[in-house]
Amino acid sequence: MKKSVLAATAVLALLLSACGNQAGSNEAAGSSTNKETPASGEVSPAASPPASPAASASGKGGIEVDKGILNHEITLPASMFTGQDIDAVVEQAKKDGIDETVKNADGSITYKISNSKYKEMMDSMKQALLQSVEDVKSGENFKSIKDVKHNDSFSEFTLIVEQEVYEGSLDSFAAMGLALPAMYYQLFSGAKPEDYKATIKLQDEKSGKVFNTIVYPDAMQK
Repeated sequence: MKKSVLAATAVLALLLSACGNQAGSNEAAGSSTNKETPASGEVSPAASPPASPAASASGKGGIEVDKGILNHEITLPASMFTGQDIDAVVEQAKKDGIDETVKNADGSITYKISNSKYKEMMDSMKQALLQSVEDVKSGENFKSIKDVKHNDSFSEFTLIVEQEVYEGSLDSFAAMGLALPAMYYQLFSGAKPEDYKATIKLQDEKSGKVFNTIVYPDAMQK
């Protein structure tokens, strides 16, 4: 399985876990439902391509976030559920306390969650990203990386590194490890496909010079 699909699956798991603590009350109240939508109700071309933000943003069937007054609807493409029993996925979402789960005619699934649970989900994604930043700059797995700086939207990161050590190592994997979840965070925040990007700048600790800049998802399409 490709890393991009694994990342998508992880995001789905995060969505479910963010809503999971509401399961008992929702089941008791009978608030979770699942239903089929007719072919005429297919989800419009989505904000992200199938399976990964790294794919072409012009493709159909990606992540779509519809922010309402009382709740949010998040549509995940059929490509995220390849090889899975869709009915089982819907049933699991019901058990996890998601307000409403819709299995669409095109194979995608729409989750309707309250605004408060959406905020919890985004907070969880943010904390996971911040932990990833801490892990990268800890020096345990990426010896050349001494610090990581980023903006509030997680669209730009600066990795401060020992350039000579970095260029002779596999520490470049750290850039992708930050970029993928950062792009998913932007997508679930409601970013348009032309707007979400993760720019990784590599800055030499000694000289302070930025010696390379990598822009995702562009770098994954080359």
